[in-house]
Amino acid sequence: MPDVASPCPAEAPAAGLVSGLVPVRADDVPDVEAFLRDADLTLAGLDRADVHLWVARDASGRVAASAGFELSADGEHALVRSTAVRQDRRGRGEGLAVAEFAVLRARDAGARHAWLFSRRSGPFWQRLGFARATTEELAGVLADATQVRLFRRTGQLEREVAWHRDLDRP
Repeated sequence: MPDVASPCPAEAPAAGLVSGLVPVRADDVPDVEAFLRDADLTLAGLDRADVHLWVARDASGRVAASAGFELSADGEHALVRSTAVRQDRRGRGEGLAVAEFAVLRARDAGARHAWLFSRRSGPFWQRLGFARATTEELAGVLADATQVRLFRRTGQLEREVAWHRDLDRP
């Protein structure tokens, strides 16, 4: 996979968005929550210290993208979450670049495996090297992750689709 920090010229708009991703501060959380609600993504746990989350804003200050992950207790597994690009910015490679940013930050944090839940965007994640996995496998290695606990508690885990990518391979 190419490093998103040095994209090819055709990915220049995506590079600009990725370079604008900064760690979420407490005062960013309400805007990020609204953004993720519009994207129909899980809001639980955004304010937890163990959730690594970034946000990019456009020139007007509106949230343009977010990316995040949380690590397993042993640091080997990351649950990629809260990763989205605003609807009007899609179709330019920005979503792929932002998603890869989250995956690479998880790898930089020591994760050897990236996991995620996605019922609607499987083909998108497959373009980034993810393969379908079982929710039981994901829940087993990320039992303490906010989304796993929430999905078990609400019964949603059985309706989810899990994806996995080995981060040891380039």
